[in-house]
Amino acid sequence: MILIAAAAENNALGFQERLPWHLPNDFKRFKRLTSGHKIIMGRKTLETFPSALPNREHIVITRNKNYQAPFECQVVGSMEEALALGDGQEDLYIIGGGEIYALGLPFATHIELTRVHTEVQGDAFFPDFSDEEWVLEEAEMHPSDDRHAHAFTFLTYSRKA
Repeated sequence: MILIAAAAENNALGFQERLPWHLPNDFKRFKRLTSGHKIIMGRKTLETFPSALPNREHIVITRNKNYQAPFECQVVGSMEEALALGDGQEDLYIIGGGEIYALGLPFATHIELTRVHTEVQGDAFFPDFSDEEWVLEEAEMHPSDDRHAHAFTFLTYSRKA
């Protein structure tokens, strides 16, 4: 299972249900990596989408047993239930938010993190993870430009054996 996120230097993911940046190349990477796979998210993350993300099967975790999703998805009450719907699929992506990343981290084999080189106010944060448990496999730096207000780095981590 893979966590995929964009987080600031202070691990902020978002503020008031919104991303604090617009990074088109990060969106392209997210689409390329998650397309054709199951994606797990919390209710708040799901509700930020105007419609279902194409070519992905949505799984939403919520404490509300009577939750009615705004579009077709599978609704579960726990990370364990969400993982069971993955049918052992290795490329199962957790896409947020902060609480869901924290619940998924112990199960993850990889992290695809876009580190946004700024600090922003946040109310959702990516969980801390230890260099003792994770190895950095790849880092691809992108400077700021006319389409990206902040420099960012695509980081790929794998869990140490």
